[in-house]
Amino acid sequence: MAEAVLEKKKYTYQDYLKLPDEVRYELIEGKLIMTPSPNIKHQRISRKIEFMLEKYVTENSLGEVFDAPCDVYLDDENVVQPDILFISKERAYIIGEKNIQGAPDLVIEIVSEASIYRDSVQKKKLYAKHGVKEYWIVAPDDQMIEVYILREPGQYELRRTYYENDVVESEIIKGFKISMKDIFG
Repeated sequence: MAEAVLEKKKYTYQDYLKLPDEVRYELIEGKLIMTPSPNIKHQRISRKIEFMLEKYVTENSLGEVFDAPCDVYLDDENVVQPDILFISKERAYIIGEKNIQGAPDLVIEIVSEASIYRDSVQKKKLYAKHGVKEYWIVAPDDQMIEVYILREPGQYELRRTYYENDVVESEIIKGFKISMKDIFG
């Protein structure tokens, strides 16, 4: 399913706040993008990753994990809803009453046919620009995860691509590991 972009010169966060809650939107570079509901495969993968991440983060008192729909306000023309995000307790000050106000430490996006360009190009560039330290792109159809690390301002480096028998390790959440078989099995 193709994404729908609402036409207008440029949208701002104030425009975004006026949208109905029944439909999911993201604001990227001033463009409103309507995002369809994720499919069942996406939801299963998201639930598995989030469950294991939440368990590890909670047991080790490392911060908080959130999932979509949760607004992440990066600036007045960029408000996104990552599938899964982590904010360390040292940066808990960015957690507001209505949204996250700044770049999470870790963002995980699960791509679909409709979101692959947005997640792997537009949002990757946006997350790097705003300082997301670690970014995972999960590709359900390929059963693959790419992990990117912010090595210099605005620039990601591909840390590793993980496949079926691998164990994904987070660089910023020390000790957090997740088996690809547990995600895709």
